[in-house]
Amino acid sequence: MSGGLAAALRAEGGLLGGALRADVASEPSPPARLAAQGPRSDGHADDVALLVDAIHEGYLLHYAAGRTVAQDDPDLALLAGDRLYALGLDRLASLGDLDAVGALAEVIAACAQAHAAGDPDGAREAWVAGARAVGWGT
Repeated sequence: MSGGLAAALRAEGGLLGGALRADVASEPSPPARLAAQGPRSDGHADDVALLVDAIHEGYLLHYAAGRTVAQDDPDLALLAGDRLYALGLDRLASLGDLDAVGALAEVIAACAQAHAAGDPDGAREAWVAGARAVGWGT
């Protein structure tokens, strides 16, 4: 992957570019790697890994701690997470894969439901299913 999420945020600048963790993750998240390995990602695996990583990072900022972006203020973490959701979904839409957009939107909703129910395992399962849907289809 050419530079990954941290490099993309650094290049974009702004608040997210300036809020990168000192120990920023250099490898894509497990869901990003899984999605990029699928046959539907052929020819644009780096793009898929980046956009899934952005959406996963957004999720982490909403419910835990980011792997890439450091944010101590919970309100700013939510805003940063929303920005990363939008960044990833926008990049995915630009690839023209509306099925994958729907799959990842469902992941975001399923994770919110799982966390509201106190079921973090359900959120992890949603990520695996979503990454498979992006890489292999439903």
